[in-house]
Amino acid sequence: MSSPRASLSGFPELLPDQHIVEQHVVDTLRHTFELHGFAGIETRAVEPLDQLLRKGETSNEVYVLRRLQAEAGEADAGMGLHFDLTVPFARYVLDNAGKLEFPFRRYQIQKAWRGERPQEGRFREFTQADIDVVDRDELPFHFDVEVARVMAEGIAALGDLLPPMRLRVNNRKLIEGFYRGIGAPDPSRVITIIDKLDKLPAQAVADLLIEEGGLTDAQAKQCLQLAEIEAADVGFADQVRSLAVTDPLLETGIDELVSVVEGCASVNSDRFQVVASLSLARGLDYYTGTVFEIYMDGFENLKSVGGGGRYDALASDGKTSYPGVGISFGVSRTLLPLIGRGLLRGSRSVPSAVLVALADEESRDTSNAVAQRLRANGVAAEVAAAPQRFGKQIRYAERRGIPFVWFPGAEGAADQVKDIRSGDQVEADPGSWTPPGDDLRPAVLKEDP
Repeated sequence: MSSPRASLSGFPELLPDQHIVEQHVVDTLRHTFELHGFAGIETRAVEPLDQLLRKGETSNEVYVLRRLQAEAGEADAGMGLHFDLTVPFARYVLDNAGKLEFPFRRYQIQKAWRGERPQEGRFREFTQADIDVVDRDELPFHFDVEVARVMAEGIAALGDLLPPMRLRVNNRKLIEGFYRGIGAPDPSRVITIIDKLDKLPAQAVADLLIEEGGLTDAQAKQCLQLAEIEAADVGFADQVRSLAVTDPLLETGIDELVSVVEGCASVNSDRFQVVASLSLARGLDYYTGTVFEIYMDGFENLKSVGGGGRYDALASDGKTSYPGVGISFGVSRTLLPLIGRGLLRGSRSVPSAVLVALADEESRDTSNAVAQRLRANGVAAEVAAAPQRFGKQIRYAERRGIPFVWFPGAEGAADQVKDIRSGDQVEADPGSWTPPGDDLRPAVLKEDP
């Protein structure tokens, strides 16, 4: 048998106590999404290449499928692994439109694959959590507010587990209307250039606006003035209007962004804040209105850990269009840097709250019966692997973080359960005993950075 291969860069694998952290976050998000009526789906791992390549700038990151035994010169299978969950969801809606009820609320927590250079927070295989609302022909604007609130509530439900988070919000109508109002010859090109502000200095972006965007020096300065506006309340609207640029689309965008910020105000806290950020552009051209990005304080090097927006024409069968709005949270992108730095871990490496001791092989059936009664009562339990001295069995439980060891009573004596942390040992009935709530399931432990 060949020796195990070294780990593959960009394809992370979690240890059991680390996976507990991911499970907790996914379960919390799923619970919040379902409270708001979002239905869970899972799409296939592969999509036709012509669908995946609709987002042209990601074409060099698509993993293509090809048969191992394909003959020399034989083409690929015309399929690739999906690199996000939006493209497969759009296809899913078209394939199942006759069976879905609209507006269709869906959440999807699933892996995706992207052939990019691995680094902290960026992986070739990763898990995302997406929510979207899609309708036929026209999607009411209030869903823009809804998806922002739902994702905000999902992240807020994690409490102080994660560093403080910010949901940055902008509106493509606002910025496009502003660029029209100043006379930009190609507003779409300006949006693409402004999107580089998180990677380039402001002066470098200004130079690009002049050289590639066709703006004058004065127009470029106006664009940067708009991008500097950021507010956690609707005060941003007055700041925009103070720039004395007018356009009907600009006013529509301002009103829509005001609605999102107002609609999310009750979710704001010291751990989570919704911020109107007018430098946010999200360069993908299928966004048509509200755009979102999620940032984690203290981890600005990761850039955004989530994002999304409204797309009015992403899915269409030629007769009917299916506009939608959605937002994605990068589960792997957010958690793995925290786990890797030792800031998050599970309280134990197994779900078991109880190890049932084994006196000898002849009593294995008795210990199995005790464990089964505990499980029937909702308590995760396992039986010791071998009838070693009880001291060794206790140390076995300690190494795995199992807090309790159960000793079946011999010759009619009562069973006893021992809290191996405190040493307390009491009589107990496996049909009715339960551990304290904090011990029933593994907890997520947080360390200060």
